[in-house]
Amino acid sequence: MQPLTPADIVQELDRHIVGQSRAKRSVAIALRNRWRRQQVADALREEIIPNNIIMIGPTGVGKTEIARRLADLAHAPFLKVEASKFTEVGYVGRDVESMIRDLMDLAINMVKQEHAQAVEERAKEQVQERILQLLLVARRPQPEPDGDAKSAVNIVGSSDPAGEIEPSSAPDAEPALESISAETVQGALPVPVELQLPDAQPAEDDAADAEGVERLRQQLEDGDLEEELVELELPKERSPIIEVFSPLTNIEEMSINIQEVVAGMAQHATQPKKLAVGEASGILLQEETQRLIDQDRAVAEAIERVEESGIVFLDEIDKVATSQTKTGPDISREGVQRDLLPIIEGATVTTKYGIVHTQHILFIAAGAFHISKPADLIPELQGRFPIRVELDNLGADEFVEILTRPKSALIKQYTAMLASEGVELSFTPEAIRECARIADQVNQSAENIGARRLHTVMSTLLDEVLFDAPGLEEKKVRITKQYVRVKIEGIIEDEDLSRYVL
Repeated sequence: MQPLTPADIVQELDRHIVGQSRAKRSVAIALRNRWRRQQVADALREEIIPNNIIMIGPTGVGKTEIARRLADLAHAPFLKVEASKFTEVGYVGRDVESMIRDLMDLAINMVKQEHAQAVEERAKEQVQERILQLLLVARRPQPEPDGDAKSAVNIVGSSDPAGEIEPSSAPDAEPALESISAETVQGALPVPVELQLPDAQPAEDDAADAEGVERLRQQLEDGDLEEELVELELPKERSPIIEVFSPLTNIEEMSINIQEVVAGMAQHATQPKKLAVGEASGILLQEETQRLIDQDRAVAEAIERVEESGIVFLDEIDKVATSQTKTGPDISREGVQRDLLPIIEGATVTTKYGIVHTQHILFIAAGAFHISKPADLIPELQGRFPIRVELDNLGADEFVEILTRPKSALIKQYTAMLASEGVELSFTPEAIRECARIADQVNQSAENIGARRLHTVMSTLLDEVLFDAPGLEEKKVRITKQYVRVKIEGIIEDEDLSRYVL
């Protein structure tokens, strides 16, 4: 983890997220506390638990983006999961422990990618050597032995179990034996048969062979052999019957992954296949990279990352809160909370990579809490989220900043996409403010979906430009305030149409 100060973390988050200073401050302190914990002595370190956070605010105000950018800053495994997808044990649905298994899978992929980058150069060298060998085999002539060679083998190497040559088995054997002296036969018999074949190359040809290999190597490096075919031994495709196991409910909860076991049994079956050098290089690079990676070390490092720096974003936590005013049957929302509780406070989860301890994973929960409130969560779960921060609603002023300021602002995205068609897209400041005003107006008159409303407004505004871009004669498109009003004003005036389109 990079030793960023809380101020540094907030500054980095400001590059991507507009407003929400209180939420940024809270997550910055939580992230810095992780680094502080690493500096504490081992005896006390295990007693320091993370301060989990509940973010309260409507959709589209930046809750998920804050958590995701925080994980990027920490280079930590990050998983977003909706709490409403979980059900209490005994009901059909996902077990809460599955999120730790998913987080472990993400950490494994992250660590393996880093290790693959470390061995990339070495793997490329090994692949080049293997491709050279395959090319030499493909280009090597395979001459058939002529009749004289076959006769020589029969004469020198043929004998019955008693060691006597039977003239009846070879009609011409007797005249041939008469022309060979006893000394010749006595000196020839102990010599291995393969040395009698005319396959041995003279020593003076070694230099020429080495020169040919180097010339072939240079052609390979220059990319001149990308289309030449080589033969690889590839694993046979798995039988479709194996896929029967994949859609089973809660397959991740099984102690043994049947699909992987059966797939592992089928890995030994291979079949030859001819591929172009370019395609074969990609396959061999993956194989060689996996071979060079220390798998045990990668798994151990991934487990450590999950336990020490993993972040789980529990969205829609309000959907499993039980409102006191709600009556009637309920598919045990409280039961989901009680299942979540041991995972958040610290438990051991068995994964296919090993046991993972969850007491130091940072949990960030979020919810709109329109109907329920954080106090509707069971008291034990409330105690595991000591930090609560309310996010602000976004208005027209914030929308103007969201459209222009972040690194991946929406206007920058559309400008870059149309530039691929050779179209230069630009907006006047008045047009940007008008887009922000319209988005804010629709949020107030319809459902408030925050900054996500900007996507619907911008896609509706640029619909015609995006469709006609390939055939535009005028490659410069400037969006003005008047253009925005002409395209969208009619939609806003019709309330039903506005709800449907925007």
